[in-house]
Amino acid sequence: MLFDKVCVHTFSQGGQHLVVDGNSGAVHVVDGETLTLIKRICDNDRIHGPDDLKELLEVEPQLTEIGHELLALVQEGLLFSSDLTEAPPRPETVVKALCLNVAHDCNLRCEYCFASTGDFKGERELMSLDVAKAAVDFLIQNSKHRKQLEMDFFGGEPLMNWDVVRETVDYASAEAEKYGKTFRFTITTNGIGLTPEIEDFINEHMYNVVLSIDGRQEVNDRVRQTVSRRGSVYEIIIPKFLRLVRNRRGKSYYARGTFTAYNLDFASDVAHLHDLGFDQISMEPVVGDANEPYALRKEHLPRILEEYDRLAELYLDRQRSGDGFNFFHFNVELKKGPCLYKRLSGCGAGYEYLAVAPSGELFPCHQFVGESDYVLGTVWGGIENQELSTSFKDSHVLNKPVCRSCWAKYYCSGGCEKNNLQKAGTGKVLDEMACNMEKKRLECSFYLQAVRTESETESV
Repeated sequence: MLFDKVCVHTFSQGGQHLVVDGNSGAVHVVDGETLTLIKRICDNDRIHGPDDLKELLEVEPQLTEIGHELLALVQEGLLFSSDLTEAPPRPETVVKALCLNVAHDCNLRCEYCFASTGDFKGERELMSLDVAKAAVDFLIQNSKHRKQLEMDFFGGEPLMNWDVVRETVDYASAEAEKYGKTFRFTITTNGIGLTPEIEDFINEHMYNVVLSIDGRQEVNDRVRQTVSRRGSVYEIIIPKFLRLVRNRRGKSYYARGTFTAYNLDFASDVAHLHDLGFDQISMEPVVGDANEPYALRKEHLPRILEEYDRLAELYLDRQRSGDGFNFFHFNVELKKGPCLYKRLSGCGAGYEYLAVAPSGELFPCHQFVGESDYVLGTVWGGIENQELSTSFKDSHVLNKPVCRSCWAKYYCSGGCEKNNLQKAGTGKVLDEMACNMEKKRLECSFYLQAVRTESETESV
């Protein structure tokens, strides 16, 4: 057998030395001497397989013990492992989740949002209950054998169409029971329209709630503004969000922020959200036209990568103090990760996960809503543009040349299709900045898990 060295990644962080075998998904914590040997193997054009490594060990017997340990990992398929040559047979495609854009309108004018004008580049409109019910029927019918379904209420601002949200939840729950299925509901809100009554319903019926806030008041209010551009959004929503979180009593939620060129020190915003009382936090890089003043550009990348390192240390310090928080992008499951096909293809946009516009049109995901070239069909007629749907199914890492030789491909699944199209013009060429940020987040996650494992071992 030959070593596949292309997808082996080595790095050191916080005193930990790690090796990632991208093809198998194995992550190894090693000592400095082992790390050095693996780097030598990767860089040496004369070492192509186990026999070549054995020859090296004969010349340098001081490496024998380490070398045999590496050979054992190779034999187990956990280091220098072979990659797939082609995708395995695809399991039966079923629609698992819908994102309902119940409101193409918003009561904020966030500078970076694709709904920043409130209208999704078209008319302002709210989804009718008839369309929402048809979406429920479509999902139940097209989920086939699948028992657990997901429905996200999105916008714009979904609370601007609250009656439809509430009645859709009631209808979907009743219909699911008839067919032996269950729904997990999620709602994303900016919090402006939250009332105690709405909060109670959300906490009773929503499996997850995403709370949009970008961190410190000066950061949040710079880009997240009211329609009148007056008053502090931060001061309006913080007490509402904190009350909702207190009353969720352990149910899932995320305080979800966006960082821009204005706050490259976004670890400080994560710290601020945690200090306020949020312990489930996500902070996403902004996506937008590079000419916008808030946009992240290539010259920002070194600073952003350093900030992820700073965030990892913040995360670790607070875990050690007994007052930790959960950061979405540091949650990478190494032992029981997604199935192989999910690792190949990612979120399932365009065939497993669809978005529904107020008109009832189906799109690959919420980011494509309103783009006529990406209409898949309707909630009444189903997926009619099978060619487009198939193109999304086939847009997996084995069909993306740059991904095939990347150690991170089975963790990121090729990145966001919409971002790739927007930045590179094709789904087969990646958004380079997003790719680099994803790799750094993965390194931070592996580092944190290594530290945690070391601590657990020491405490035994």
